[in-house]
Amino acid sequence: MIPLRDINPTERFAIVTLILIVLNCAVFIYELTLGPTGGEAFLLSFAFIPKRLFYPDTVISGTIPATATLFTSMFLHGGWLHIAGNMLYLWIFGNNVEDATGRVRFFIFYVLCGLFAAYVHAFMNQSSLTPMIGASGAISGVLGAYLLLYPRARVVTLVILGFYIRTVEVPAMIVLGLWFVLQFLSALVSSGSGGGVAWYAHIAGFAAGIILIGLFKRRDVLFGGGRGDRYQ
Repeated sequence: MIPLRDINPTERFAIVTLILIVLNCAVFIYELTLGPTGGEAFLLSFAFIPKRLFYPDTVISGTIPATATLFTSMFLHGGWLHIAGNMLYLWIFGNNVEDATGRVRFFIFYVLCGLFAAYVHAFMNQSSLTPMIGASGAISGVLGAYLLLYPRARVVTLVILGFYIRTVEVPAMIVLGLWFVLQFLSALVSSGSGGGVAWYAHIAGFAAGIILIGLFKRRDVLFGGGRGDRYQ
């Protein structure tokens, strides 16, 4: 299932979500202008490498401090599918979470989820020299928050089963629940980071979103119901 949009209107335009998308896309386009060699060097400089966090003596030429890469790595992506998928999920689910928290608090929430996700990934892979990039950890936090805030919201989803292709409206609790189960099973099969995907970062970000959203949401926003009935 591929989510396309949700049926869950917002009260205010999600300017922070849009800015985050623009920033991620701008950095990715800049990466492309550097060419294969320059792009690889750029990614290596600003990507998060777990071993550098737990073993400070690990030296990689041209990189910024390891703690800083916890943040900068959130704005790097490794390919068109990587950034397209992340930005699609961020737009579909981020606008409503931003609406529920307010703009400044949403940005802080987003960053905290991303930092926690990266740290957990590093903790599970302390000797890894494999660079971690992408906004997936932070966006996973947004998904966790959305699940608590709007579990009954309808998500227009593309379903592909062989020659059977159609769009259906599915409750967010099913879409996001299946997404989380996939991340969990993938982490078990791959021992956490197989195939170049930081599965534990996705799981940790999702958990962070569930834990933190209660501290960041506005008082008039209720878990499971938003503000009034948005799901008809």
